[in-house]
Amino acid sequence: MIPSIPVVTPQDILLKLCHSVSHILSTATSTDVTHAGMVQSITRTCLKPDLGCFSIFDGGFSGLVVINFSAPSAIEIYRAYMMQMGMPESELAFSHTSDEVANVMGELMNQILGDFINKVSQELQSSISQSQPKMLTINKEITLSVDTNLTEAISRRVAFKTGNNHSFYLEFAMDKTEFISLNHEIDHKEQDPDRLLETHGKQIMDRTVKLATTENGRHSQADEADELLHSLGL
Repeated sequence: MIPSIPVVTPQDILLKLCHSVSHILSTATSTDVTHAGMVQSITRTCLKPDLGCFSIFDGGFSGLVVINFSAPSAIEIYRAYMMQMGMPESELAFSHTSDEVANVMGELMNQILGDFINKVSQELQSSISQSQPKMLTINKEITLSVDTNLTEAISRRVAFKTGNNHSFYLEFAMDKTEFISLNHEIDHKEQDPDRLLETHGKQIMDRTVKLATTENGRHSQADEADELLHSLGL
């Protein structure tokens, strides 16, 4: 009997991304961040209120990752993580519009993508790179498209819940493609999320302190958002 040949589909890749989001944020906050068991097919990827983050990846395949946080989910994750890192609760921001919150959530997004790319690169034996995640405080929906040629692009949305049942959403677009194993086996080694958090934790703390103690840290988040939107041609 001929053994079945392992095939990795976009759905499998999306599931790995969902696992990276849940693992990194659960470890960062010491709470249970979970994703829904259902995936929604969508026609376009969008940044949505209140705090949107996106990153483009390229290499073995191309795509776009967007995470849209509601204000309560962003504040919950930010505050839980910073207290895990030893920051006194009294010194933490209370508004999702704070530069501190955007900075920390952007770094967590970077950790999520690092974990995801590590898993996919090991399993698919394919080199993938990512753009620096961009975090924006927004009050209206903004449609995003990948600045590259996608072959029969597919787009999906997955809902997540924080430990306190606040919702946020992952939107994902990538090539419609498959990876077929020539060796009839797949390597499932995964990078420990704790190591990623340890690696990036000091960097986040340093940036948070800088934001609180220097003039540069008090720049307007709105100006930064306007500059990015201008660069996107919006």
